[in-house]
Amino acid sequence: MLGPVTVNVVLQPAADHPELLAAPTAKALAEHAATLPLPEIQVGAIDPALADTAAFCAEYGVGLDESANCVVVAAKRAGQTTYAACLVLATTRADINGLARRHLGARKISFAPMDEAVELTGMEYGGITPVGLPADWPILIDAAVAAAPRVVVGSGIRGSKLWLPGLALTLLPGAEVLPGLGMVPGAPATQ
Repeated sequence: MLGPVTVNVVLQPAADHPELLAAPTAKALAEHAATLPLPEIQVGAIDPALADTAAFCAEYGVGLDESANCVVVAAKRAGQTTYAACLVLATTRADINGLARRHLGARKISFAPMDEAVELTGMEYGGITPVGLPADWPILIDAAVAAAPRVVVGSGIRGSKLWLPGLALTLLPGAEVLPGLGMVPGAPATQ
C-alpha cells in the first residue's frame, strides 16, 4: 500500500468513484481490475481551474517531482499517422523529437492538436491520462515515472487527479518504459 498522503486533497479508491473519472478511465479500471493494483489507485477531486500542473502542485502541496504529465503525440511515416502518449515527470520535458520519434519509427512527430487529442481519447484537455487511452496506442513512460513510489496523473477530467504507484502505469496495455524520455530542461536531446 502507498504511505500516508500529506497533500491537501481527500483521496478515495478510484474504482469506487467513477463520477470523478472520464468514462474511458473508469472503463479501463474496471476492465483491468485483475492486473492493476486497484486499492493503490486513488482519486481526489480538485478545482478544475487548477488542473494545469504548476497551478495544481502549488495549490495542493504536490511536488513537481511527484506529478507526471501525459502528452499525446502524432507520429507520421509514409502517409500513416500513429498516436501515442508520452509520460514524464513535471520536472522534465518529453524528448518528443528525438527518442520518442525514433522509438515510434516516425519520420515526423508533433504534439497532437488539442481538439484531435480530446476527440480521440474521450478525455478533457488538461486532464488526459494514460489510464483509458485507446488500446492500440503505445504509452511511452519515462523510467523515473515507472520507478516513482507514487505519482499524480490526470483522471481524464479537469476536476480530479489520480494518485498511483508508477509501477501501475507500466501494467497498462501498450505501456513501454523508455529510459531517457524525460529530459531535464536545457539538457541536450538524446542522439
